[in-house]
Amino acid sequence: MAETTPQNERSAQWGEDRPVTLDVNGVLRTPHGDVKPNVGKSVPDVEDVSPESIPLAQWQKSSNIDTSKQIKIVRIAHMRYQHPDMKTITKFLKDFGMHVVKTSDDGQRMWFGGYGPDQYVYFAQAGSEKKFLGGTFQVESMADLEKAAKIAGAGEIEEMKEAPGGGHIITLHDPEGFPINFIYGQEPPPKRDLPTKVIVNDETDKPRVRQFNRFTPGPAAVHKLGHYGLCVQDFDKQLEWYTGNFNLAPTDFLNVPLPDADSKGTNGKQKKDVAVFAHIDRGDDPVDHHTFFMSSNPTSHVHHCSFEVHDYDTQHLGHQWLDAQGYTSVWGVGRHILGSQ
Repeated sequence: MAETTPQNERSAQWGEDRPVTLDVNGVLRTPHGDVKPNVGKSVPDVEDVSPESIPLAQWQKSSNIDTSKQIKIVRIAHMRYQHPDMKTITKFLKDFGMHVVKTSDDGQRMWFGGYGPDQYVYFAQAGSEKKFLGGTFQVESMADLEKAAKIAGAGEIEEMKEAPGGGHIITLHDPEGFPINFIYGQEPPPKRDLPTKVIVNDETDKPRVRQFNRFTPGPAAVHKLGHYGLCVQDFDKQLEWYTGNFNLAPTDFLNVPLPDADSKGTNGKQKKDVAVFAHIDRGDDPVDHHTFFMSSNPTSHVHHCSFEVHDYDTQHLGHQWLDAQGYTSVWGVGRHILGSQ
């Protein structure tokens, strides 16, 4: 558990020394005054959608992508990590809003769930060091696992005999060594109750009469895994691997101008893509804005994984609970401008 320290100082958390930049209200004190860098705002479509945007099919054709050869992902399912201290990560994940679904007999493996469509949203195994074991996606069929097994560097298809819901899994590694997992045949969990929706009154419609909206302090119950992100060194090669082998498609690119002589080396007309928000291409079926994020970086490392909760009030309750437990906030509460759904 982290020690609570003033903003702009440092905090010991999970055995690491980390900078603390924001207080619990998301305020950063600077020599120029207080700012709230993580509040964000909504961006009109005309600003968010660049005039340079092209249809997905056109982009795939220009990138020589044959969608018939892709492994067909249905949805993102869970994250997999290795931890040296299972007791510590269990406490954090419970405070974060997950619950223990199952613990192996020897205590070396644990599955943590939400209340959504998946048996679990986080798998943790004990090990001597922290290790990223990859995001995990559900695919359409066993044939997709067999197709994945033919990609260079793929592991064997294994039966998940111990995991809740069973099924089969295969692990691949991208060109920079990041693992990614695919599963098929997992039994769905029993149907779970959903949280009650907050009844909201407005100027003319007032369905809430003589009723109070009251909230119980505690962790923000996790519904499902939303997305995860990687920082990579060879962005173009990674993008080709993910969008060529799987039905992951770019929703938004972020780019920077390349230097040229006319702009004195700072703001040329040519641009280079440096980040992508990618969604699962399910044709005409509506999907999330992104389930995978990737950005260019001097080093290769995992950036974050993100989980969905019921609503904005739940998010605030979770933020307050985590702060009360002494954890250090590194973002929000607030809306991202880039990639905001």
